[in-house]
Amino acid sequence: MNTVLDQKALDALAAAVQDAGRQAKQQQMFIHRSYKNDGTVITETDLAISRRILGVVADLFEDVNIISEETLTPFREDAPYTFVLDPIDGTDVYSQGLPSWAVALGILDRNRKPVGAMISAPRWGIGEEELFLRLDPGKELTINGRRFSPSTDKDFPHQITMGSSGQRLMDFSRFEGKIRIFGSSILHMLSPMLYDHIQGCVNQSCYVWDIAAAHAALLSVGMDIEYVDGTPFIYDDAFLLERKPFSPSFYAGTKTCIKALRDVLPAK
Repeated sequence: MNTVLDQKALDALAAAVQDAGRQAKQQQMFIHRSYKNDGTVITETDLAISRRILGVVADLFEDVNIISEETLTPFREDAPYTFVLDPIDGTDVYSQGLPSWAVALGILDRNRKPVGAMISAPRWGIGEEELFLRLDPGKELTINGRRFSPSTDKDFPHQITMGSSGQRLMDFSRFEGKIRIFGSSILHMLSPMLYDHIQGCVNQSCYVWDIAAAHAALLSVGMDIEYVDGTPFIYDDAFLLERKPFSPSFYAGTKTCIKALRDVLPAK
């Protein structure tokens, strides 16, 4: 059985994640972008947030794993929880001054199931500027401190979100809906549950820190993700420990929406 996480420690961690998002917002206009060896964008904000949140988790919680995009850390198979951090999901758009980015911390249980999330998107929201999503393991999902439930008309993909490489990988010949592209996997995945008129998501290959927090939120409202070939999505060693991107693309939404997406928007 998993250890119950201390409530005061979770409150302190949530405050740190939300504050990290707000600090990133303040720094955004001053950012200088640089590049990793693989050509992806990185900023000084990514590194600063990674150091800060890793330190907070280490101070507040014993015997947990933490995986961060920017920092290699040890991993214990018997740890009760694994925290997965993306200091800035959407670094490219963040570095260009756009609003669609987020600080995202997901929580996996001992069985590698996403069960918790803290997501700070301080230039994004639902009719207001700032979105802070919080899902403590075993608790209700809240957004900006209020209990959240999605609308129920979510079973056919009239509007979807998608990564910017989707046009190369998916067959659009039967899809007649609308597509939204924001530049953040976390926000793409959250959109079907956040916004009344977006029903699904198609996400292309990326890393565990790009999806873990949003996946937990989706599961909490009865949605899920599934590979486009119909196989279930799992957090295997290659994805979680070897830090390899998942493949192929996946659909996100209700089971009925995922089935519809497979019919109207299959992979090439």
